Amino acid sequence: MAKFTHAIEIKGHLIDSAILTKIFDIIMDMGGDFQVQDFTVGRRKKDLSYAKLLVVGKNQKHLDGMLELLYLEGATSKLQKKVRFKKALKNMVMPEDFYSTTNNRTEVFHKGRWISVENIMMDKCIVVKSNKAKCVPIREIKRGDLIVVGEEGIKITPPERPREGMNVFQFMGSSTSSERPTQHIAKRVAEDIYKTKNNGGKIVLVGGPAIVHTGASTSIATLIRLGFIDVLLAGNALAVHDIEYATLGTSLGMNVNDGTLAVRGHRNHMQALNYVFNAGSISQMVKKKMLKKGIMYECIKKKIPFVLAGSLRDDGPIPDVIEDVILAQKKYKEVLKDAKLVIMVATMLHSIATGNMLPADVKIIVVDINQATVTKLMDRGTWQALGIVSDVGAFIPLVLQEIKKLTK
Repeated sequence: MAKFTHAIEIKGHLIDSAILTKIFDIIMDMGGDFQVQDFTVGRRKKDLSYAKLLVVGKNQKHLDGMLELLYLEGATSKLQKKVRFKKALKNMVMPEDFYSTTNNRTEVFHKGRWISVENIMMDKCIVVKSNKAKCVPIREIKRGDLIVVGEEGIKITPPERPREGMNVFQFMGSSTSSERPTQHIAKRVAEDIYKTKNNGGKIVLVGGPAIVHTGASTSIATLIRLGFIDVLLAGNALAVHDIEYATLGTSLGMNVNDGTLAVRGHRNHMQALNYVFNAGSISQMVKKKMLKKGIMYECIKKKIPFVLAGSLRDDGPIPDVIEDVILAQKKYKEVLKDAKLVIMVATMLHSIATGNMLPADVKIIVVDINQATVTKLMDRGTWQALGIVSDVGAFIPLVLQEIKKLTK
């Protein structure tokens, strides 16, 4: 037997979720070797598969490097050790060898048992306190917190491929699509939205101003009114252009209905800002009947929570926008809790930001005319996202049309 070896085991839906393939690829790509010592395949849909591998490295450093990546894919050591931690020496400062989290379900082995890590998100650390483990951003670390370090005593469980229910994820079979029939994809998305809501699931919409520019705002507003959207996450721009369209019929000075430029239309978005400031807030605009339709109107009328996060590019911004980026981040996290389906429409930056806050078992659908949006989202770790490359103004009305058929 080679000197530098280590036994690992993997449990789960290893074949259809491609976990075992990823394990093999990592070992081979890194120039290592392995022996399959045990492999049991689940025979029914809900049965888990099991594999035991002996990983062989060229030296201890090489072996440790492979194991570190294998643990991130869900492998665990046969020689299970308890999790290690060190105290934070300062507020907002982690130990040098801190463990950086993924967005997959994570457990730590502490005091003889596996403990689930609460509030799991990518690129954070794990704090252990009172027999509980929690995923914590660096800004919330306090001096004396016990921070998990190293890779030992940590178990990652990648989500399985959907087997029932999320039809669009089964139908697509790949991460992005620009060539499949739009009508059929819209139908599958509608079925998933309808089924998620019927099962009591929380649906979050992350939206950008192109929703308004392309003429999809009426459809989004209708989805909110019909009860298929539970939370709206956006920035200043979506709200301002939605209000511009609802009050003046334009978006960035262009008549949305026919695509022509309005007379003096260049000032319309500033006029919309002025309307909000004059009323005091979006809710006051609705109360005073200054705003009678649109996405923001439906949010107010249906009491749908919304978070508008500010940026350096914002005009205004309107009073409802949170200008403190740290506070906006916290508010995003609060309303994303327990989300079952997140639909990201025509916004790269807000989509990436939201994706970074979600555990890997939350279904994500990204709709954008630009394929780079979904590519960048997945490159930054939100690999479970399903990308639909399509014109938002054409696609969203199709989804609404299909949902209406289901509700008859």
